[in-house]
Amino acid sequence: MEEKINNPENPDNKEKPENNGNQMAEDILNEIEQSGNAETPSSEENAKEEEGLLDKFGFGKNKHKKEIHDLKEKVNEVNDKYLRLLAEFDNYKKRNAKERMESMKTAGQEVILSMLPVIDDFERANKQIETTKDFQSLKNGVDLIYNKMKNTLDSYGLKEMLSVGKDFDSELHEAIAEVPAPAEDLKGKVVDEVEKGYTLNNKIIRHAKVIVGR
Repeated sequence: MEEKINNPENPDNKEKPENNGNQMAEDILNEIEQSGNAETPSSEENAKEEEGLLDKFGFGKNKHKKEIHDLKEKVNEVNDKYLRLLAEFDNYKKRNAKERMESMKTAGQEVILSMLPVIDDFERANKQIETTKDFQSLKNGVDLIYNKMKNTLDSYGLKEMLSVGKDFDSELHEAIAEVPAPAEDLKGKVVDEVEKGYTLNNKIIRHAKVIVGR
């Protein structure tokens, strides 16, 4: 006859149910399933909550949207100013080019108008040449016309160079010949003038053609 061994943890020697471990596993799975079925905040709510926190600390979307909007307005304003300036500059270039062309066409108009009376005097003198026998009076008339023309041109800044007796200067004179100096003090100086030189408002417009003593 077999003797029953007393187990201190199971004094009644009752056998544990074999499916006790399976029951525990099922309970754990049920808990996981219930936790999965529990309501959680939606992604939209999370986004709103995050956006609220970002706004609170100055990093929200609304702030960035405002900054982007302000920058776009500034860019548009600068672009408008640039386009206006470009159009104004283009108009200025066209207007300036037109004025320059008109100025070139009429550049000598004032001078020519002032010379017309001199031409009138020359025409009257030519008529006198055909009828007069007083050559001295004719010469005096020509001298008057010549002086009138010179004074008219002088009023526009035209000046003739005084070259004879002056030291030869290649900046002012064009030597066309050299001759023995008639006097010792005329060596290297202009002894004769073939064609006068002129300046216009102190700018050389024609060099004097001279003969230099050596």
